[in-house]
Amino acid sequence: MKEITLKIPEDKFDFFMEVFNQLGLETSDKDFEIPEWQKEVVLDRIKNAKEEDFFSIDDLDKKINL
Repeated sequence: MKEITLKIPEDKFDFFMEVFNQLGLETSDKDFEIPEWQKEVVLDRIKNAKEEDFFSIDDLDKKINL
């Protein structure tokens, strides 16, 4: 699927969104925030990661039979 980014003038935005919605197209909001609790979980996982828990891409290929 292709993805595009558009810059729409403020005075044309409502009209554009009306047409956009009538066509059944999908939007995504890039201005989202990651919750603090989720950041903490990721940072904790990084902090507690052990080198022996990692494996090479070659080992991964073998493990999933690519």
